[in-house]
Amino acid sequence: MDKTRVGIICGGRSAEHEVSLQSAKNIIEAIDRSKYEVVLIGIDRTGQWFLGDSAQFLLNADNPKLIALNKSNDLLSFVPGKNKLTSQSGGEATGPIDVIFPVLHGPHGEDGTMQGLLKLANIPFVGASVLGSAVGMDKDVMKRLLGAAGIPIARFRAYRRSMQEQIDFDQIEELLGMPCFIKPANMGSSVGVSKAFDHETFVAGVEEAFRYDHKIIIEEFVRGREIECAVLGNDNPIVSLPGEVFPEHDFYTYEAKYIDESGARLQYPADLPEHLIQELQQLAVESFQAIECEGMARVDCFLTEHNTFVVNELNTIPGFTKISMYPKLWEISGIPYTELIDRLIQLALERNEREKQLSD
Repeated sequence: MDKTRVGIICGGRSAEHEVSLQSAKNIIEAIDRSKYEVVLIGIDRTGQWFLGDSAQFLLNADNPKLIALNKSNDLLSFVPGKNKLTSQSGGEATGPIDVIFPVLHGPHGEDGTMQGLLKLANIPFVGASVLGSAVGMDKDVMKRLLGAAGIPIARFRAYRRSMQEQIDFDQIEELLGMPCFIKPANMGSSVGVSKAFDHETFVAGVEEAFRYDHKIIIEEFVRGREIECAVLGNDNPIVSLPGEVFPEHDFYTYEAKYIDESGARLQYPADLPEHLIQELQQLAVESFQAIECEGMARVDCFLTEHNTFVVNELNTIPGFTKISMYPKLWEISGIPYTELIDRLIQLALERNEREKQLSD
């Protein structure tokens, strides 16, 4: 039987470039090579595409702080319609690619841009489609949709760069209280996120968030346990057992998520009574469907002291590193890493077959 040719795209232009490389490395090591032929595609910070192989596509592969693409590999061009990659010299670099697994975290990859390109080229791809990806990336729009669906969220305010002079500390303190969180609207992995305690840290946090996006959100601090669960599927998604995050830093920072293995303690499954597990799983499915997700998402929540859940956000391409919660949650729920990758690829192919039945 011919193997399915899977293009794994990683890197990208966002601040989460290194996280993407770590995730891709783990997927490449775990994918079932008896079923899949892997084509490695790295995108550097300028947007150039490179062809790699398992032995040499990364530099400093075992160092999260120094990991980088090996840009000595062939520079590529993508040919839409033919599902092929050509080298810089114009020669064919690969045969037709059957499905793409985008492992691109953050803007320019997780936000619908890559998904739009692949959809236009009629190539099946893993994860949410254009709308779900775009909504999942924009915390402002995501929270508005979740709120409209009756899903509990934290109070927040959104500001565009043109409104920066209107951001008033005293008003925010009255509306949301202190401390509060300040975040770029379109970014993940806690990049650009600050926790403000007073006027000085608030002003610094606003400046930091605007470094990464032209829109920011300012959100109330929710005191509670950090609980996460994983969703998998298209029309009939399933939900994992929940896990809990115990940050050693002031909050679950980028360093704690991807670099400092002692930066947070992860407990899976979370120590919760059965009725709360069921409530959280139902809430996760409702959130997944409210923002038009498909394929996969990690749903991050807070459990308050009153045993009520508040949905913080959804991640449509969650981290796949060796210390990432998404694959760990499925492992304890009965789906090991290699099978999880297989299921995600099959969900992508299934959706593509379904969409072929629509009239143009």
